[in-house]
Formats: sequence, C-alpha cells, structure tokens
Amino acid sequence: MIANIEMIEKVYSDFRRKLGIVKEVVNRPMTYTEKVLYTHLWEKPALELKGGKDYSELAPDRVAMQDATAQMALLQFMSAGRKTTAVPTTVHCDHLIQAQLGAEKDLTRAKDENKEVFDFLESISKKYGIGFWKPGAGIIHQVVLENYAFPGGMMIGTDSHTPNAGGLGMLAIGVGGADAVDVMAGMPWELKWPGIIGVKLTGRLNGWASAKDIILKLAGILTVKGGTGAIIEYFGDGAESLSATGKATICNMGAEIGATTSIFGYDDKISEYLKITNRKNVAELADKIKDILTADIEVTEDPNKYYSKVIEIDLNTLEPHLNGPFTPDRAFPISQMKSALKEYDFPEEIKVALIGSCTNSSYEDIDRAASVAQQALSKGLKAKANFTVTPGSERVRATIERDGQLKTLTDIGGVVLANACGPCIGMWKRTDVEQGVINTIITSFNRNFAKRNDGNPDTLAFVASPELTTALAIAGSLAFNPLTDYLINDKGDKVKLDPPVGNELPPGGFIDSLQGYIAPSSKGEDVEVLVSPESNRLQLLTPFAPWNGDDLLDLPLLLKAKGKCTTDHISMAGPWLRFRGHLDNISNNMFMGAQNAFTNKTGTVKNRFTGEYKSIPEVARDYKARGLNWVVVGDENYGEGSSREHAAMEPRYLGGRVIIVKSFARIHETNLKKQGMFPLTFNDPNDYDLIKEDDILSFIGLKNITPDSIIELRIKHSDGSVDIIILNHTLNNTQIKWLKAGSALNLIALNNK
Repeated sequence: MIANIEMIEKVYSDFRRKLGIVKEVVNRPMTYTEKVLYTHLWEKPALELKGGKDYSELAPDRVAMQDATAQMALLQFMSAGRKTTAVPTTVHCDHLIQAQLGAEKDLTRAKDENKEVFDFLESISKKYGIGFWKPGAGIIHQVVLENYAFPGGMMIGTDSHTPNAGGLGMLAIGVGGADAVDVMAGMPWELKWPGIIGVKLTGRLNGWASAKDIILKLAGILTVKGGTGAIIEYFGDGAESLSATGKATICNMGAEIGATTSIFGYDDKISEYLKITNRKNVAELADKIKDILTADIEVTEDPNKYYSKVIEIDLNTLEPHLNGPFTPDRAFPISQMKSALKEYDFPEEIKVALIGSCTNSSYEDIDRAASVAQQALSKGLKAKANFTVTPGSERVRATIERDGQLKTLTDIGGVVLANACGPCIGMWKRTDVEQGVINTIITSFNRNFAKRNDGNPDTLAFVASPELTTALAIAGSLAFNPLTDYLINDKGDKVKLDPPVGNELPPGGFIDSLQGYIAPSSKGEDVEVLVSPESNRLQLLTPFAPWNGDDLLDLPLLLKAKGKCTTDHISMAGPWLRFRGHLDNISNNMFMGAQNAFTNKTGTVKNRFTGEYKSIPEVARDYKARGLNWVVVGDENYGEGSSREHAAMEPRYLGGRVIIVKSFARIHETNLKKQGMFPLTFNDPNDYDLIKEDDILSFIGLKNITPDSIIELRIKHSDGSVDIIILNHTLNNTQIKWLKAGSALNLIALNNK
C-alpha cells in the first residue's frame, strides 16, 4: 500500500535542502542519525546540539498506536481541540487478543470480549482521520514495516518496540501516549538530544547464526541500560549484508538495552523490501537521495571520531545466543548453555517454545524455522515441547500458508496463533503448567521479565532466534546444541540437524492483504465516538488539577521499591489490558508487581494510619481520600520496559506527586513529566538507604524550580530525627510549564483555546 505518498515526497524533496542548511551549522561530516534528526527539527538550528545536554523540538512525519495504548492516548486527544490529527496516524488492534486455543477461536473470542473497545477505537479513528487496522490484521510493528516505514522518515509510536521501523532506515521512537497527543495535535515533540553509539558489523552471518543473535550479543555487552540516552546506528559491510527484516529485528530489540531507537542506513536490501511490498515509488524517491541516506563516508572510515562509543561485531564468528532468564541482557552463547545449566540450576526441560511476535515474524524468520522443521520431519523427529507460531501480519500469514511453511510447522506439532502479540505481552492463557511451578520456556520474542509471558514468576523465559527456538522445541532440552549434538529419532537412530536455510523474501512475492484496514473517514464531523457512561472498559478523562506552585511538604512514603521496577511491575499487562481505557479500574493494578524494600513482598505496603499491610492501590486510595499526596522511591533504571503511560497516569490519578529514584528509563521519566509528576533522582545514590518505612518527606525548592536548580529533601523519621539530602531533576522550562498546568495535555488544550 502506498500510504501518504504526498508526505513522503515532501520529506524527500526537502531533505537535501535542509541538510545543506544543517551542514553550515555543524560544519563537519555527519552520522545518518544526525541527518534524520536535524532535518526533522521544528525550527532551523542556530547551533550544534549536544547529546545528553540539549533539548530539541522535532516534527515527526507520522504516529502509530496499538490498541492497548491508543485508548488512553485518544481519550486525551479528544481534549486537544482539533478536528483531525495533524500528521498521518494509525491504530492497530494487536494487544487485546489472548492466545489459548488457536488463531480462529482466539480471534473470535477477542472480538466478542473487547467489542466496545474495538468499536470505540474504530469510531474515534473515523472521526479524527486515523487509519484503523482491525484485530487479526497484524502486529503494529510488522504492519508499519510493510506499509508505512520509509528511509529518512521519523515516526513516534505508543509502544516501546516502535524502533522496529529502523530496519527500513526510519528513525522510529517509542513514546507515551501524551507525546503522541502532542504530535497529533500539531505541536512539536520534545526529545533530549541523544548520544549516538556506532555498531560496526563486519563479515556475513553463516550457519545457525541470525540477525537476532547480533542484538542478543549486543545486549550482553551493553546491558539493559547501556543504550540509555543514545541512538544506536549500525554500519559496515555486515550491516549491508542483512535483510531489511533482519535489520528490523535488531532495531526492535534496541529497546531492551535502553536505546532511544536504532537505525540502519538505506541500502539495496531496504530497496528490495520496499519494492516487494508494493512501494516501488518510495524506493525510487529514496534512490534519488541515496548518497545522503546513510552516514557520511568520513564517519564510517573514522567512526571513533563521530560516535560516542563504537562496538564491532564480527558476523563471521558470531554464535547463536540464548538470553535469560528474567532479563534480556543475560547473554549465553549456545556453546556455554550446558555449563550454565549446571551453574545456575536452570530446569533443562523446555515446556513450551514460541516463535513469531513483532520481533521475529518475517517471511525469512518463518522460512528458516520451517527449514529446521522440515528436516525434523524427514529425519523422524517431532517437537517434544509444546510449540506455537505467531505470524506478524495477515500478509505474512497468507504467504507462508501458500508457500507451505505453515503446514510444515504444524506438522511437527505447532499451533498457529492469531496475528497478534499474544504470549509476548502476557496475553496467554497457559494451561500446561500450574502457577508456582518452576519451568523453562524459550521464545523468539524480545522481553523476558518475570511474569511477562504467562504471569508465573517461576517461569524461566529464554530469548533466541526462531530457528534455534524451533530446534530446541524439537529437542525439548535447553542443553541441546544443534551445532554439535545429535537427537534420537522415532527409529532409535542418531540424527543431526543441518544449519537452517531460508529466503529473505518470498520468491513468488507476498500475497497482498489489506484485510482489516479501514481508511480514515472524509466526514469525521458526522461520526459519534462510542463511549458508554456505564462502561467498565472505557472512561472519559477529567483533567488533573494544576500545581499551586508551592513546595510539597509532609508527604507520606507510599512505597520504597527494591531492585528491578519496570513498567510491567508498575502497571501489569496481561489480564489488565482490558482496562487500558478506564483509568480508575486499571489503577487497581498500580505497583502490584513491585517489591517492597522493607518486607521483600510484592504488591503490599503498610498504611501509616492503620498499621495494616494492604494492597498498594488500596493504601494509595486511602491516602487520597484523606487529602494526602504521596511519594514513591525506586532503584536503578526505574520504569524500564514498555512505553505504557498508565505507569505514570495511575500514580498521578491515585494521589502520587513525586517519584525519587537512583536513575530513570527515558520513556517513563518523560511520561511522568507529561502527567504532572515530579521525577527526581538522588544526587548520591547511597541516600536511597536513608529512606525508612514511616518517613514523612518534604521537598524544598520546588516553588522556585528552574532547569538548573536542585531540590532539598527533608526526611522526617518516625523517631523524630531528620536527614537532609539533595535531589536532582532534568526538567526544562517547557516541562516546568507542564507541571504548573497540571499536565502537558492541560497546557495543549489551553493553547488551542
């Protein structure tokens, strides 16, 4: 589908001219990342922007939203005072489909259970000029890659894996819904200018190694926060050898190392993908400026001079990896898994193997996995583990059905799930293992936090490529290394699997499918947005109250979170997805996965007035009813993971005003600011230890806050003693205005009036 071609033509017609203006300012060779960023500035830059220091205002070309985050974003957009969105926007229904029995039955049930939400999203999309993709059409990132992503463009999306579009040379960044509202409302989008990490890829993949293994290895190098505040740019002959969808896999999982986004320069592989997905004219437009849709030659010849850090990965020697459990940066080369099993006492038996998801559901991924499955059939083997397949889009599903891969995967025991996120985001009604039973699963997904896939804290999830996941499903053992090990077939013979093979693109082309797509209405003013006042799924929003501008004094501590506190811990997904459009109802899951530092238990805290330990939302509601705001204290990289803004809106709604941590994940810190919360960091991380369970906290200096000011925290302990420490913030002048207005949306609505 050629979508919004006029917009793309304008981007390309302006790109060289804008770049020429920028070159006069920076006066040096530029990375590809910088070219896309600078040409999307809201206004012409006066000076070169410094990574990690300067804030920028940007003009993204489009917005993408999935059904779980779109609900709250569009409920907010209704208050922005516009008739249509200012930039092309799409909504994709992919999160609210629970995996259980198989594609057809699961999709039918989801449409019935979520009818009012889907009807709301369809009606509001029609009203405001938004493209709408019905449930079953595909996963947002795969559909965007197939229809909307284009080299040199910029997109924001309300999902942390939006960077998937970097595989087509697009700067695509995951944001919270309030950021999306800014852009849809015609406002500039604010981003702290990132650093740029260069990853040089040399050689070519071979054997069992895949594009997935590049990012799994990089995650082990950089860790979950090593990319924070940076964009990762891939270059080198190895980068050019990767398929466009392989590039997308790598960019998708950049979210797991905290990167703002990831990107590849435009090359022949990207051009081939554009053409086979019916976007030949986009490829032709990109070809005209191909010389500037990549880093300048001086940059790639002397990368250490232009990137903040350079990492080199030799694809010739890259091993397949398994990353996990409980964190996507715990990386094990396949040759080390046997020793890791003994060292960490991981359960060897694999209960379930799952391939697909937004990260690995391309034609190439499925073809390579199917080649492993075909070998198994010919050698008398079938899957020992339960095995599921999640196609990324109807286009991919229809094509792999035509070409036979789907049948091969089901012949070894696979169950085909709906074209949706499913188990990857906790939408999995698992029945093979009871809660509390320690077990191992392996997936080709992106994230493997505790409870992420099935809600069971004792499920150990490992992440690998689809082909390795398929091989391990056949073996049923985490100790199996297909590079060296043999299996026993149904005749008792020893057999060995050969390395997978597969086509990057279907030789017969894709089966074109716009099934489930509804174009924006030309008469949006006549469309009624469907929200029932009696609904327990949808709730119109009441603006948050403005800040009175005074210091916040004598606030009780609600929670001191210990260790990893992701957005999954703050606002769980899974069964809670059904309440993503109802702020009051979904707030009943607030911090239910967070570990209380004083009790080491999850989901409960002490009510300072009653002395009882109750659920965190229950205690928060009690404090709110008493007219009290409250504070949460957290650890390192607080708010990592999904972009869900509910993790910021719920605390604000239930009376929270301040979050103090050692460090924040980027998207969540911005989300807190957008909702009128104060995100503060300890000047000395060791001061985290000073916070006690019954403390009363006062924040001095807020009423005179400026971008460079510090905040004094007075900690009054229950024994009458007081500690005074220093807190820092990253608020700029615009963000301070958000706080004063009560939220960023309040300020937008005020300006539009």
